[in-house]
Amino acid sequence: MNAFEYANPSTKEQAVQLLGSEWGETEVLAGGTDLLSLMKVFGTTPKRLVNIKDIEEFQGIDYISNSGLRLGSTSVLAKLIEHPIVQKNYRSLVQAAEGVRSSQIQSFGTVGGDLCQRPRCWYFRNGLGYFPKDDEGHDLIRDGENQYHAILGNSGTACFVSASSLAPALIALEANFRIFGNQGWREIPAEQFFTTPTQTTQRETILEPNDILGEILLPYATNTLNATYEVREKEALDWPLVTASVALKIKEGKIEHVRLVLGHVAPTPWRCIQAETNLVGKVIDEDSAKEAGKIALNDATPLSKNSYKVNLAQVAIKRAILDASLGGL
Repeated sequence: MNAFEYANPSTKEQAVQLLGSEWGETEVLAGGTDLLSLMKVFGTTPKRLVNIKDIEEFQGIDYISNSGLRLGSTSVLAKLIEHPIVQKNYRSLVQAAEGVRSSQIQSFGTVGGDLCQRPRCWYFRNGLGYFPKDDEGHDLIRDGENQYHAILGNSGTACFVSASSLAPALIALEANFRIFGNQGWREIPAEQFFTTPTQTTQRETILEPNDILGEILLPYATNTLNATYEVREKEALDWPLVTASVALKIKEGKIEHVRLVLGHVAPTPWRCIQAETNLVGKVIDEDSAKEAGKIALNDATPLSKNSYKVNLAQVAIKRAILDASLGGL
């Protein structure tokens, strides 16, 4: 990798001032499990890394009864998995974090790093960018090896899939993200954090080059059933082919409120609004869960080699819903 400066600020204000105004000048360093591997293949060549691990306001996992859960962005996945309140009330998050099979990555990888990691697309990781083309201008993804690419939200030029393990669960649980920048803190719903780039100068989130994702806030979830179900090729360290996260509330035996989000099927985590609407008022059983999966994939547009993902996504949705229902109240 290229040589770089290393900065170790002690406050969030110092960190923001050390970041550049354009992407690529500087990078935020937390666990480094994605960033350093990307630097090794020259996927990013920053002149400075700004370490945020020592900034207290970005640390910790805190739960306030009747209020909700706060995740510091530099909290590692292992701490999230081990936290007793998270295990009890936010099962879908634990299941998503456990899907990162490497104990080393669980110990070093951070919540914020998972949410901000770059695409796992092999064209992108080999320096060809979001929209790879050959010398004659042909789209290398649509005309090439696309078996791990998007089946939803791929009508534009971007066909990679969002790589975050935690994002679908956080969106389903109606989390808010707190971002710190030059103008101080701002807060947005989790589903507004992710974007689909249309230019090579953009990234996959709404973050500006001198912004830092600092905290994730989740509402009180004692009465919320939730689960994440992943489909992957192997149990060892691997990225899922498809994930489904669901959060729902039951009243008098029927679904009163539900949020259903797919991962690894689109350039952003994909909320299945039509399927959610269909589920409201229904009893959870094999038929209603299966129907939700079919409705969620009605608009899928698979590429030449990834139509198998449609069936996998339908199955993941069905099993996530049924698993959530077993969580009990």
